[in-house]
Order: sequence, then structure tokens, then C-alpha cells
Amino acid sequence: MQDVKISPVTFVVALAAMLLLGLLGWFAVRPKPVAQPAVLTEEGKAYLDSLALSDVHLQAAESYTQARLVEILGNVTNNGQKTVKLVEVVCVFRDTNGVETQRERAFVVGGRLGSLAPGKTLPFRLPFDNLGEAWNQAMPSLVIAQIQFE
Repeated sequence: MQDVKISPVTFVVALAAMLLLGLLGWFAVRPKPVAQPAVLTEEGKAYLDSLALSDVHLQAAESYTQARLVEILGNVTNNGQKTVKLVEVVCVFRDTNGVETQRERAFVVGGRLGSLAPGKTLPFRLPFDNLGEAWNQAMPSLVIAQIQFE
């Protein structure tokens, strides 16, 4: 029987290839995360009048890749007595006939923006680079879809 010699370089390359194939297989079969629907609780519904969106406007720019970036900018104010840790809005984009063409979820409070204490105002910026051609270029409807408290 003859001994087969494998060089260390060949061994390392073969091992790396097997690891890469294993990772690709894992990514192919792993369960995909499902976006949880926004839930506006009874407590959140009762608090809706305490949150105010103001100075809301559109701004468009071209990114460095020549893609169009549309931003919704504004402020959210907490006129209530509770500290809010998250506010999620649904932005409803429409065509020239008023028919909904796209729906996007975004956070105006929470995450990197931090919490919103009573009596305070936070600016928000909602960037969109994937708006379809059917959109009428008008301000979308912003609907508060979820509120969470600290």
C-alpha cells in the first residue's frame, strides 16, 4: 500500500472549501425571519392623541449610486404623561388615482433614536430608496401602528 501525502496548503484549502459549502447550505435551509405585524394595544390607542407629528415634509436626493432617495422628515412630540420607548408608523404611498401602491413600516421613536419622555420632541428621518414608479410623488399617509411604553 502506498502512502498518499497531502500538503498543508491543500489540506487548508480543502477544509476552507468544506466550511464554505457548509455555511452556504446552512444559509439556504435556515428559517427566514418573519416581520411581526405592528400591534396597537388598547393602551396605545388611548395614547394616540398624546403624540403629535409636526413639520412633516418630503425631501428627495440622489445617492452616490445615482439612485433616488426619498426622505420623510419631521418631529414627534409626546404631549402625554408616559415615556414612550417605541413608535412605529406605516407610510402608505398612493398613485395619481389615490390607489395604494406601497406600504412601508418605519420607526419614529425607538432604537438609536432613544425614548421620548413626556413633554419632549424628537426629530425623525425616514429614508426610502425603493419606491415604485407608480407613486404620485405626494406625501404619503402616516399612520401610527404601534406604541410601546417604558
